[in-house]
Amino acid sequence: MDKHLISFQEDLYKFHIQLKERQIQQFLQYYDLLKEWNSFMNLTAIIDFDEVLKKHFVDSLSLINAVPDLNEKSYTLIDVGTGAGFPGIPLKIAFPNLKITLLDSLNKRIQFLDEVISVLNLENISANHGRAEDYAKPGKLRESFDLCVSRAVANLATLSEYCLPFVKKDGYFISYKSEKIIEEYKDARDAIDILGGRYESQIEFHLPNSDIYRNLFIIKKENNTPVKFPRKAGVPSKDPITK
Repeated sequence: MDKHLISFQEDLYKFHIQLKERQIQQFLQYYDLLKEWNSFMNLTAIIDFDEVLKKHFVDSLSLINAVPDLNEKSYTLIDVGTGAGFPGIPLKIAFPNLKITLLDSLNKRIQFLDEVISVLNLENISANHGRAEDYAKPGKLRESFDLCVSRAVANLATLSEYCLPFVKKDGYFISYKSEKIIEEYKDARDAIDILGGRYESQIEFHLPNSDIYRNLFIIKKENNTPVKFPRKAGVPSKDPITK
């Protein structure tokens, strides 16, 4: 087996994830499509094979550190601001039992994701074009998911307003972060509370066999989100919620 794939599998063993041959082939197909489409549209700045394996695929699957029974339950999960499909597509490949919704505001990315879903023959996964502010309205996808995840680059208060409305009561919003966010959490505390969430924990770690720091920030949904949230496009980033 290719040495890069051996390293990839060794990384995943650290997360107690063992892939079947078909799943490895799906990851390779995903990489090939990512490289092909990235040649004519901007999907990711990271395209080197080793780096994609580590910084996109392994990183996406690190969610198992926060949700250790991912392989056992058919969680409904929405990936907000999925971009090129991270973390949603790797999670679907590794944990086919998950029911996944991908959401992104750029239609070209949705076309790419539809192609990935088709070529990899993935089931119980859909790619949706639109803004979180619209899909989180009553009558759409509001409070429909056990888990909401996001690797999007935004402060925690803004992300919470986009993501917590999608989460069912007693579900979780989990934000992937690449830095310590103590100050960011202090600024987001009021927003999380108003949106019906409660800070539960942070899981800090390094990606296997690297010095790449990661932080999964876990918020539990304890109450329904007030119907006025999320606010219209652009407002959550310009004017984060405060009491």
